[in-house]
Amino acid sequence: MHSLIILTGLLAFVSSKPHDTEGSNNRALLLSLNKELLRSLEEQGGLPNPSVHLALRLSDYHNIAKESAHLNKLKTDLHNDIENSLSRGQSVAGLLAMYTLALKASCYDLNTVTFTVDQRSETLLTCLKKQMEKEKEHIAYSHRPLTNYYQYSQGVLALCVSGVRVNTHVTNKLIKAVEHGQLTQQGSECIDTYAMAGMALQCVKDAGSHVQNAADLDSALSKIKQKLLTSQRADGHIGNEFSTGLAVQALLAMGNQVEESAASMEAMRTDARRNTYHNPMAISQTLPALQQRSYLKVKSKECNNDDDSLVLEAREPVVVLPSQTKESLKVEVVKSNGAAAVYSVDVPKGSSLLEGLELLQKKNVGFTFEKESSLWGPFLSVVNNEQARQSDRTYWHISSDGTALSQGINDYKIQAAQRIMIKNTSY
Repeated sequence: MHSLIILTGLLAFVSSKPHDTEGSNNRALLLSLNKELLRSLEEQGGLPNPSVHLALRLSDYHNIAKESAHLNKLKTDLHNDIENSLSRGQSVAGLLAMYTLALKASCYDLNTVTFTVDQRSETLLTCLKKQMEKEKEHIAYSHRPLTNYYQYSQGVLALCVSGVRVNTHVTNKLIKAVEHGQLTQQGSECIDTYAMAGMALQCVKDAGSHVQNAADLDSALSKIKQKLLTSQRADGHIGNEFSTGLAVQALLAMGNQVEESAASMEAMRTDARRNTYHNPMAISQTLPALQQRSYLKVKSKECNNDDDSLVLEAREPVVVLPSQTKESLKVEVVKSNGAAAVYSVDVPKGSSLLEGLELLQKKNVGFTFEKESSLWGPFLSVVNNEQARQSDRTYWHISSDGTALSQGINDYKIQAAQRIMIKNTSY
């Protein structure tokens, strides 16, 4: 009898070991991503990133001192930048929404946050509501938002999780956009936008504040869910590597069980182990999904019993020497009138596209460019003295050997000879 008990115990131990190892590996991966986000707070240039802060606050693991320091940066540096943009009459619905979500995730009293514009002081939520009204009115007469439906969805989500009853007309514009297949970014359907719209509309549904058009709301949510599910590739990614995190968040928010997203979860874990998500913005959208939660959790977030055990180990500085191997880079610039010019430059293998463009500009062969910053990193704004900007519905579309880049100019690496096309594109 004793031998049977011992044998049974041994079998149980052996059968549980692979599962325990897998769980332990996954926890280690989550901790690693969490630490990468924390390190990015120290390394980031420019404005503090509210998306990174949001992901840190939604995590199971915290370093309260570093998160508090970053919160203070958000409340000063980012706050002042948004205030300046509002004073200039710029549309900043998306950034205002992410700032709202970051503060809410820190259990900060949103009613104490104010902006002074034209010598008038208004609360953060009032400013966001006004931004959304302007977006809604622009849709009414031009059939598109001032910004885009991604930022529009962010605005709806931020108001909703903050306990604000979202104007029915504002919500209806998003529902109609889903119904008519208008959730596009720069002219093509965008999984990120569908995901953000799904979380926004699910929050509205959960709040019970959209009772007049409940059937239309349910139909829109169903279409979004179906779009995300049918966009899943054989390797588990939904859209591409950088849209899967938000897509999984949305599916979880809309009621999918974790097991139903197992393939997408594994695809993200594989990407993380390959260091695909080296951009903090990418990690910030992936980490919540891997921890089986969505931005909707901000609504019920409590901060009283936060774990404070996350410690960053000292890391030896890594000196990366330029590769001695050179790769030929051809750059074709196509202006809005169709005029094209082609340039060539040799760049060290492994250089970022941004570094390659800087080398090309230094050659003084007629190629020039200017860049602007975003939460995802720098992007091209002016090339060969021609500007592309959102207000004109134009942007610089970048492709490599005919394939559109899914990464920014600072993240995309030149690993082989190729032809880069930079084309002023309207949408």
